[in-house]
Amino acid sequence: MLIDPAVPVPRWPLAERGRRRMHAMLAKPWVAGLRAVWSSEEQKAMDGAAILAKALGIPHHVLAALHENDRSATGYLPKAEFEETADRFFAEPETSVRGWERATDAQARIIHAVDTILERHGDGGDLAIVGHGGVGTLLLCHLMHCPIDRRFDQPPGQGGYYFAFEAKSRALLHGWRLIDGLGAVSGPGHDGLGFVRAILQ
Repeated sequence: MLIDPAVPVPRWPLAERGRRRMHAMLAKPWVAGLRAVWSSEEQKAMDGAAILAKALGIPHHVLAALHENDRSATGYLPKAEFEETADRFFAEPETSVRGWERATDAQARIIHAVDTILERHGDGGDLAIVGHGGVGTLLLCHLMHCPIDRRFDQPPGQGGYYFAFEAKSRALLHGWRLIDGLGAVSGPGHDGLGFVRAILQ
């Protein structure tokens, strides 16, 4: 994403590096099986989803509830201050840290959003959800049946990871993997009908 303190965070566009990642991901074998892509209405997520949708000729749906944890109370924070606040966000999930949305509330929202998507998608085959790191981590904790904990956050590197789960059972298929295929994190992959890839920008 292109960070600009003068622009509201939800309107930050996908940076050139992120665009290259999304185009590189088109070479992955499972991408051809996608039948729809969903995103939040934040600009960087819509930018990433649009690359997939256009290249594959599939629908791009937008669901506002997929948005990142609400940090509007503080707005832009310098990196060190942001990381300290994010640490507290995950460590104190029942607390509104500095006015941020509580982690427990953000997790409940993202779970409900994903359930809504899967209900609407039905048995329509594989799909991708292009979203955000914070709520993606909260969703991953839920799929792993683990308490909220930042140690399950995506690896460092300014985003660019995805994980996959089975749509009907919500069984996690694999954890964090690099979008552009330069490496893999956490477990073997599975491909087939009815799988969801959560792509985090």
